[in-house]
Amino acid sequence: MAGALLVVASTVLGSLTVLLTGTALIGVGAAANLQARFAAVDLAGSAHRGRDLSIVVWAITVGAVAGPNLIEPGAVVGRWLGLPEIAGPFVIAAGALAVASMLLGFGLRPDPLLTARVWEDEDRVRGKSGSAAPAAGRTSLRAGLGAVRASRPARLAFGAIVAAHAVMVAVMSMTPLHLQQLGAAHESTGSVEGAAGAAETGTAILATDEFAIIGFTISLHIAGMYALSPVMGSLADRFGRRRTMLLGQILLVVAAALAGFGYQSQWTVAAGLVALGLGWSAVTIAGSTLLAESVAPDQKVVVQGLSDMMMSAAGAVGGAVSGVILSLIGFTGLTLVSGALAAFVGFLVVAALLRRRVSVTDYAV
Repeated sequence: MAGALLVVASTVLGSLTVLLTGTALIGVGAAANLQARFAAVDLAGSAHRGRDLSIVVWAITVGAVAGPNLIEPGAVVGRWLGLPEIAGPFVIAAGALAVASMLLGFGLRPDPLLTARVWEDEDRVRGKSGSAAPAAGRTSLRAGLGAVRASRPARLAFGAIVAAHAVMVAVMSMTPLHLQQLGAAHESTGSVEGAAGAAETGTAILATDEFAIIGFTISLHIAGMYALSPVMGSLADRFGRRRTMLLGQILLVVAAALAGFGYQSQWTVAAGLVALGLGWSAVTIAGSTLLAESVAPDQKVVVQGLSDMMMSAAGAVGGAVSGVILSLIGFTGLTLVSGALAAFVGFLVVAALLRRRVSVTDYAV
């Protein structure tokens, strides 16, 4: 909220420094808000943890759809307040965040994480939990990494989440550029075949269509990421976290194949982007649920934060490296590299499923 208000102030003051400070605060707030999905599972039963987490993720769909459509209403608000029109959407955002803050401050009581810790302590005292008392709450990154290393399921979930995010960002970030180049190639062909005057008109139309297709493709991709989140959560609850993670990796491989081998068709690339979003959704929701279940309660928060930090870092690296890969081996090469990474993680998930089946069989014998 403070970041949004600073952005509004920057439009009045004409200050780039204030603008950058405001956007940085918005980014920090978004990172903290992303942790809300874990708050949904602190008190959830194991039978519906995936569903509860996925509903929170699904809520992002509402904001992703509504946000871009606030430009015109925001301009009206800006004029009404005597501010630059461009400040209006951020005024609306600040108001929405103020309401959200009040909802969290007054409605999220008792705090689910603190309540879960109290219940865990009570179970331990009554002898219902065979685990030893947890060490004093250490919240350093080193402690978080140690907690992940100590749990095989946590390592699997952590790696799958980070890799899926890197694959998603790498392919998604270069797709608009590829579609733009593909549109330019079509325009060039149309210009050679048509008369001079008609070619110029056709080029303008194609350019408009090109940007419309790019926007539509990214919209479909975002819908794939968030709109079916509850479905992915239900699958994780019904069929297991690892199987749903495997489904996600398969979808990522399919997405890479569609976009890579169908690179000459804008609609095939769009279908690949939808599969890319669905794969990311399955891995992120099932992996986040498994991660929350696989570490001790006193280490859960720092591990969840570490997971999101590494997701963001993987996205940054994937976005940067994807441009280099695109320039060296093209869009098909980029998708093949991304698909290979997803296939490798899928192999690790299959190995974990087989190992788990063997251990259950041995126990039954």
